[in-house]
Amino acid sequence: MPATAPQPAPVLRIGNASGFYGDRFDAFRSMLEGGELDVLTGDYLAELTMLILGRERLKDPSAGYARTFLRQLEETLGLAHDRGVRVVANAGGLNPAGLAAKIAELAGRLGVPARVAHVEGDELRGYEGALTAHAYLGGAGITACLRAGADIVVTGRVTDAALVTGPAAAHFGWDVGGTGDLDALAGAVVAGHLLECGAQVTGGNYAFFTEHDVRAPGFPLAEIHADGSAVITKHPGTGGVVDVGTVTAQLLYETGGARYAGPDVTARLDTVRLRPAGPGRVAVDGVRGEAPPPALKAGLTRIGGWRNEVVFVLTGLDIEAKAALVRTQVEDALAKNRPAQVRWELARTDHPDADTEEGAGALLRLVVRDPEQAAVGRAVTGAAIELALASYPGFHVTAPPGKGSPYGVFEAAYVDRDRVRHTAVLPDGRRERVRDPAVFRELADVPEPPLPEPLSPGPTRRVPLGRLAGARSGDKGGDANLGVWARDDAAWRWLAHTLTTDALRALLPETAGLRVERHVLPALRALNFTLHGLLGEGAASAARFDPQAKALGEWLRSRHVDVPEVLL
Repeated sequence: MPATAPQPAPVLRIGNASGFYGDRFDAFRSMLEGGELDVLTGDYLAELTMLILGRERLKDPSAGYARTFLRQLEETLGLAHDRGVRVVANAGGLNPAGLAAKIAELAGRLGVPARVAHVEGDELRGYEGALTAHAYLGGAGITACLRAGADIVVTGRVTDAALVTGPAAAHFGWDVGGTGDLDALAGAVVAGHLLECGAQVTGGNYAFFTEHDVRAPGFPLAEIHADGSAVITKHPGTGGVVDVGTVTAQLLYETGGARYAGPDVTARLDTVRLRPAGPGRVAVDGVRGEAPPPALKAGLTRIGGWRNEVVFVLTGLDIEAKAALVRTQVEDALAKNRPAQVRWELARTDHPDADTEEGAGALLRLVVRDPEQAAVGRAVTGAAIELALASYPGFHVTAPPGKGSPYGVFEAAYVDRDRVRHTAVLPDGRRERVRDPAVFRELADVPEPPLPEPLSPGPTRRVPLGRLAGARSGDKGGDANLGVWARDDAAWRWLAHTLTTDALRALLPETAGLRVERHVLPALRALNFTLHGLLGEGAASAARFDPQAKALGEWLRSRHVDVPEVLL
């Protein structure tokens, strides 16, 4: 009789050891030593990172990958091999082939028989003026590499969730590109999104951090099942917390409406169910999947121009008058050669009758931008520093102004799939072209779901919104994402009717004049807002005090609103 094919283990344990380029270095070792694991992933490629790697490649064509990952492997490659853990990371950046070659060389030097593969084809040609141009690939190339026996797979620009969908599809035999496993793939996309930012799902950056010990949160892992459902948890004994709140916060992070589109599948976030599954464990199931959109998202970076910054320290009395004086003086000096963009912002960090000089100080920030370096260099520094003895009392700045530095711009685009040659380079060197999905579905908004029954009228008290709601925010190019959720049904009944787009604009005056979208996710008791254009040309341009909108949610939570007393 023919031999029966071995059945996959019913649970695939996938961990994460990096949420960004610069994350905790020893996380790789901690995850490998901390408990059971089948696959260890690392996410290194934020939008800003692509710009950084692009500038590195200008200086050295052999660069362009996350060097930290190679150093982490040098310490842990033998440990991963001994424990049978496969490693999948997007650390290849702009040069996955170069990183794969370095890893193979490292494995040979260490005497570890690791089979190395990589995924390429994301780089796009024909974008004049772009520093980097890359399509977001799905997980099918990773799947091909793992099915061919790879122990280490490195990629360039793939979706963050692909680091989980690729191994899950390889393990369970899902048909990536077909229509039969869309729900399972969508479940893995959600699990991947929950893992991608590392400790953000285990208590890091969490609105209700004071309720837990989050001094040293462990990194997360997902126990994935054959139907795509998962349990989010962490290794025993590690710090932080995993509960429905931390998982909800990360699920809302940098997403938009109910349809979360990817190259392999569109996951319906309005179908996600979260429930406790024991201490430090949250079950994620019910996720429905749809065919992906026909076009691929791409990320383009370019050098946008030159910027410079001067921060004036204003101390003690008459802060507003001091700011007005130095601003007028600098503006007069710049009148003949004014940079293209001049932005002033006064941060009132001062306190009356302060018992330290720093506590009595406010900060006046001047940021200038221009296509030409000369316009933001000596012209600006001279205008500022020449006033040192001729302006407001107590004049000084936080640092000597420099010559100006280039700033980057991120832009999202969409490209036809036939422009992309998604290719898996297998451990034996064979190149396997990854096929496109068989069926596509154009993206469309989901009809607005019905709102819950509003609370009955009653007395209110004016308190910070954060007494009732959590929030998490982040950047998507020049747009900001802001997710807000309630922790119980009564608070949700109030939040859903109270926090409208008009109410949000009133609470966050910076959003006046911007297009604001609100998406309602009743199963999560959440609202997800997209604030178009809040971040200008994106995080790399540093146009805003909080250029990645990381604290936007906490600003919103600090604003005072009228809350029904029954909820307090």
